[in-house]
Amino acid sequence: MPKTDHRKNLTPTLITGLKQAPEGERYQVMDAQVPGFGVRVTSEGTKTFILRTRFPGGGSASRREIGKCADMSLTDAREKARRWRELVAKGVDPADQERREREAEILKRKTTFTAVAEDFIRDKLSTERKGAEAERDIRRDLLPAWKDYAITEISDLQISALIKSKGRKRKVARSKGSGGKVGARNLLALIKRLFRWVVAQPEYGLKVSPCANLTATSILGDMPRSSARTLTDDELFALWRAASRMPYPAGAVYRLLCLTALRLNEVADASSDEINSRERIWVIPAARMKGKDGGKKQARPHAVPLTRDILAIIDDLPKFKGGKYLFSTTAGETSVWMGTKYKQRLDARMLRTLRALAKIRGDDHKQVALLPFVNHDIRRTVRSGLSRLKVTEEAREAVLAHVRPGIKGVYDLHDYLDEKREALELWAARLRDITQPPPQNVIAISASVR
Repeated sequence: MPKTDHRKNLTPTLITGLKQAPEGERYQVMDAQVPGFGVRVTSEGTKTFILRTRFPGGGSASRREIGKCADMSLTDAREKARRWRELVAKGVDPADQERREREAEILKRKTTFTAVAEDFIRDKLSTERKGAEAERDIRRDLLPAWKDYAITEISDLQISALIKSKGRKRKVARSKGSGGKVGARNLLALIKRLFRWVVAQPEYGLKVSPCANLTATSILGDMPRSSARTLTDDELFALWRAASRMPYPAGAVYRLLCLTALRLNEVADASSDEINSRERIWVIPAARMKGKDGGKKQARPHAVPLTRDILAIIDDLPKFKGGKYLFSTTAGETSVWMGTKYKQRLDARMLRTLRALAKIRGDDHKQVALLPFVNHDIRRTVRSGLSRLKVTEEAREAVLAHVRPGIKGVYDLHDYLDEKREALELWAARLRDITQPPPQNVIAISASVR
């Protein structure tokens, strides 16, 4: 068979029918449609798409392989030959271009949202006490939406759409941040934090965070203002009774909220190294107290006097050999996450108690409802109770760890420890009057009331 080139209108059938070249030889069949494009056939019968042209940097025309006929279609090979010719016409070597594209593809795989999120989880979140919760939110809410996007391709519009969708979900979800405006706001804060970290890592190629100009208010609107709800004495009775019957750790957490006026996480994240039983004091470090970094309101350590009632609850907690956290489902290794499920269980128990009280009093228990309240309303209830007990404003504010305004808040370092202890003892006595009435006033409550 001759070695000279043949120009034909290549077709798949024609290529399939090409015979192998004689021993030690090869021949080419060139395409009539694309100049320089053709098929080379060897004596072993191997068929290869080729392009013959003068490539940049070469003095004369040369031949390069486009791909094996067994591995790619004629249509794809022709298209690749056309792209190569266009690059050559621009003075670009196709080999250099393909190398750059391969490098870009490798970089893209390394900088997909999935890859970057995994880096963030491993390098940042794994060192944080609450990192597992942030990881859960990333895997549940962000990876399904953006897993195949390059980190540089995610836009403010995509983030806004995701947050709006999250904000429209019902708030009856079972874990923190899984629905409603509060959950959507928390998710936006996590996204902002993730992208701040990404911008600080130059290898990802992101110069500006796509959510730098996004705010929760602009996306979701203003949050509804608190109704300043406080619990009635009946509700406090029902709360204490429900918490006393809830298993560890949630029941003990709620009882301490009632006794201390602390915020939920200030109790739930307590560790053994903060408790000094001998001195009867619990010092919560500044890192765990509410405050605004760099702002006017700075977090400060907060000393909680341990009253008899508070100590009784702490002393009754399980003792872990290794972990330090008092409220934990991992033997003290991590603190408990007081998610929505605990509050829902508390509400259900409280409602049963309130209906039982109504039935005993002769009221229509089926008409009884528990008005919605949030955990922070327990703190507000204690604050109101201290006011009714005529506790001084300075002591009330000290119990709540509120920094005094103005110059007093800067220079008055007296922490009112004795006043706080007296205030909490007074409140504990009042709470006992509500939750443990004298025997003649005790009413047997049936757990069967619904």
